[in-house]
Amino acid sequence: MFEKPSLMMRIAIGKVIGFLFGLAGFMLLPYFLPDAGWLLRWGILLWYTTVGAFIGVFGVVTYHPVLKLPMPWWFRSSLIGAWMNFVLVFFAYDAMAAMMVSLFGEGGVLSSPFWFTVEGAIIGLIIGYFATVFGGEGIETVGR
Repeated sequence: MFEKPSLMMRIAIGKVIGFLFGLAGFMLLPYFLPDAGWLLRWGILLWYTTVGAFIGVFGVVTYHPVLKLPMPWWFRSSLIGAWMNFVLVFFAYDAMAAMMVSLFGEGGVLSSPFWFTVEGAIIGLIIGYFATVFGGEGIETVGR
């Protein structure tokens, strides 16, 4: 079940690495945003664990059937990470905006909370790399 290639291994690796990023966010959030409540902290922890699971599951799809284009691991994982954080900004816009203002000041280029989209792409890239190296990719991951 956890041999390579394995979908379960991809999901497990994705969830573990996502959990580690979420745990870092859980622990560091009070330093970036002192008014951050427990719900936001727990939400960040569980959010990145879920992002890791999505990246793990999506490793089966290596070819886009409509556009007829290959989808390498680095494209899939960064796209999922960016999209999920883009959605996260919509859910927690006020908290994310306050965090960016406390870090970079008001009115600057980096004060937009949508920069979390780039951060999600980078984290997705890291999760996707390790999930692919240790769990494989493509249809081979589900074929037993």
